[in-house]
Amino acid sequence: MRAIEIILLCIAAAVVYGIVHDQVTARVCVEYFTIGHYPLFDTNDPTLLGIGWGIIATWWVGLLLGIVLAIVSRPGSRPKRSAGSLVRPVTLLLCWMALLSAAAGIVGWQLARHGVVWLVGPMAEAVPSDKHVPFITDLWAHVTSYLVALIGGVILIVRVWRSRSRA
Repeated sequence: MRAIEIILLCIAAAVVYGIVHDQVTARVCVEYFTIGHYPLFDTNDPTLLGIGWGIIATWWVGLLLGIVLAIVSRPGSRPKRSAGSLVRPVTLLLCWMALLSAAAGIVGWQLARHGVVWLVGPMAEAVPSDKHVPFITDLWAHVTSYLVALIGGVILIVRVWRSRSRA
């Protein structure tokens, strides 16, 4: 049962992060969701798109992290970690994701605004030209968020595993 709590903590944290993140990025460039994503939702409303994509794009990341964290936190004779003991490190990971995602969005915006990076191919044709810079801003923010989640998740898993041997 304790392992399920860890998994649910990670899913909930990922979904909340995804919804908040997408509330911001949907307002930067709604086309990132309406053109850049498969059309699952028949709306242009940034709030609804942010909620929908915030859930769909993140629940599985939380599930994967939760499963691995449960595996390294609970089994065996070593001291066990509870979901409660993981709230702070998971929250810290989400804070790093938000911070670095925002920084990457700003860098992407600056680079796109100055013509250093640009959209190409079918996406460049599909996205209105006045939305290219905001689209790239969102793209950089989202890619960075996933990358930081991956790297930070691995670091968190290793740290939790090591903490059990030191306890």
